[in-house]
Amino acid sequence: MQPPDATDAAWRAALARRFPELGAGPLAALAGAARRETLAPHAVLLAAGNAWRHAFWVERGLLRLYYLDAEGRESNKNFHAEDAFVWPVTPLLRDEPAAFFIAALEPSVVRCLPCDVLEAAVAALPSWTALRLAALAALFDDKLRREQAFLQCHARARYEALLRERPDWARRIPLRHLASYLGMTDVSLSRLRAEMGLIAG
Repeated sequence: MQPPDATDAAWRAALARRFPELGAGPLAALAGAARRETLAPHAVLLAAGNAWRHAFWVERGLLRLYYLDAEGRESNKNFHAEDAFVWPVTPLLRDEPAAFFIAALEPSVVRCLPCDVLEAAVAALPSWTALRLAALAALFDDKLRREQAFLQCHARARYEALLRERPDWARRIPLRHLASYLGMTDVSLSRLRAEMGLIAG
């Protein structure tokens, strides 16, 4: 693990890339307002039913966003790895109780920055407007792609697209979680991988 001064510098650099207009003093104050959380696998950062009040920056590791249905079955919504900056982009996400969980999928280190502090520091910056618009566009594009994939593509095409577009996910994310994200069972995905020659049949 990196020494604390190196990890703090990485966190400040992550903020500086996103908010280049911030001076050294405000940047240091913003960085210092975050707490550093070390998470074991499955540790929950945000539980369904709670208010989402923090922005999360992934210093190391992998986060999973997932829903639970009435029978307790999990359905994966998204994954976020190193340098991801995740926060409640829309008023609905912030003002209403979360409908999903955010948890560590592997040993992770996350900076947790109160949204109130973040917005007070950057609300007037053009880079904040640009970051929000980019995040909204990415959410919308991802929603459209996933809807099209589920409606028009068979399971193999969905998995091939993931291998092509997210090879890091295929390497890091357990099979059952990938299967849930792709809308299939882990048994079906294992069979598909065998048919593709990726594993022994």
